[in-house]
Amino acid sequence: MIELIVSDMDGTLLNDKMEVSASNVSAINEANRLGIKFMVATGRGYTEAVPALQEVGIDCPMITLNGGQVFDEDGKLDENLGIDKTTTRHILEDVKKYGLYCELMTSKGIFSDDKVRRIESMTSLLHETNPDTTFKMALVLAVARLEVMHVNYVENFKEVLEDNAQQVLKILVFSDVGQSELEPIRATLAEDSRVVVTSSFKNNIEINHVEAQKGIALAKFAKKRGIPLENVMAIGDNFNDVSMLKVAGASFAVANAEDGVKEFAKYLTSKNSENGVAEAIMRCINENL
Repeated sequence: MIELIVSDMDGTLLNDKMEVSASNVSAINEANRLGIKFMVATGRGYTEAVPALQEVGIDCPMITLNGGQVFDEDGKLDENLGIDKTTTRHILEDVKKYGLYCELMTSKGIFSDDKVRRIESMTSLLHETNPDTTFKMALVLAVARLEVMHVNYVENFKEVLEDNAQQVLKILVFSDVGQSELEPIRATLAEDSRVVVTSSFKNNIEINHVEAQKGIALAKFAKKRGIPLENVMAIGDNFNDVSMLKVAGASFAVANAEDGVKEFAKYLTSKNSENGVAEAIMRCINENL
């Protein structure tokens, strides 16, 4: 019997308006009523992820930054895994060399060195993940989303790297062209055993400490709570979700998931814009998966 349900956010739990639908909230509440815990596993940082959950009254444990940090139900930090500063500097040099845009997710929040490119990247991301949304509406949504996020804009990332009290937890690199333009950096980092490279959308790569993966974080969390992995259900849509889909006893991919991700899921559910999470949860409850 499932004791823990873990869901990705963007492209999975959140719909095309970047909200948790009433149907998804209802299914989560029903699972909680039956004693099944709910957890979020996201590439977002904590402060970036919390608002959408708080809006609908969801208080739950969270795996954030792909496993770079783990928080309990009360928002207390349980796990923290960062990338060393030397590796970060080398990655930033490559990003600059290829003319790409990146952001640093740190223990002190999100840092960007270009506000305009951040809005452009967010707009492209929202437009690509929600084809029914016009580019103009995606721009409106991007600006609105950025208004509720605590982003620190700096002239140069040097000041972040020189802050010894600050730890880099994830590096997010964007390309409007897509994965083909990101491949040189991905190929270089594939040779570095200290980091892992995944992707949450077609236009980005996400770089973390090698042990900062959703699957590893989920396994640690479940062990602490005394929950066997066969009693865990995971739902996702992209390649940064694969590690948790592989370890969970019941794994779902939403219909809008990347084809390569669907191969790792035991079951399929509807699109994120069609309450796929709610459908998966109720199927899990009704069919005792």
